Amino acid sequence: MSYRSIAIDGPSGAGKSTLIKLLCGLYQPDSGRILIDGRDVRELNPKTLQRYFGMIFQDYGRYFFTVQENVELGDVEKAKRAGSKREQEVRAALRKGLAEGLAGMLGQPLGNLSPEGVELSGGQWQRLALARACFRDCQVLVLDEPTAALDPMAENELYANFVEMMEGRSCILISHRLAVARYTDRILVLQKGELIEEGDHASLMGENGVYASMYRAQSHWYART
Repeated sequence: MSYRSIAIDGPSGAGKSTLIKLLCGLYQPDSGRILIDGRDVRELNPKTLQRYFGMIFQDYGRYFFTVQENVELGDVEKAKRAGSKREQEVRAALRKGLAEGLAGMLGQPLGNLSPEGVELSGGQWQRLALARACFRDCQVLVLDEPTAALDPMAENELYANFVEMMEGRSCILISHRLAVARYTDRILVLQKGELIEEGDHASLMGENGVYASMYRAQSHWYART
């Protein structure tokens, strides 16, 4: 059975980000095989493998270019192909990445490398990174802690926008904030590099295991605040 969206959860150090980097070919496995469409990732041309994924990691880039160039870095070839629709595609990506507030400043340089440059907040940089990932034509969108720098209202907006972000592709989501896992088709729970639980939100809550314990702990924290 295949799933359009998968959440990977677990405590810090469980191996979530390492697993994703192995899947994307950024790390090479010491043993075993990783298959995509039945083919070992080590047999795939690196450019072919890169086309599968649009990624945003916790250590996303902050590029001191214009807003539009920051988005287009997600898929330079697509930007070239877009022609007259180039700006339209950039604006669509900004909307999906919750960065629509930057759509009015596409030509604005960012950072402090030029006198005209402006600095963004941490949350704005993360929204821009999300837009860059959404701009990419890919089969799988990988989001590693996509709400780490977002305020609670922006986080809720991301959850509400999750379906649109996934349009036409699958999604792998890593997040310590388990509320978003409810929006995915399948949840994988890792601990010390091993898969210990698997299912959807309802079934894992019924098992009353590690996932249920983490979810209830977070729910209690939100209730107190």
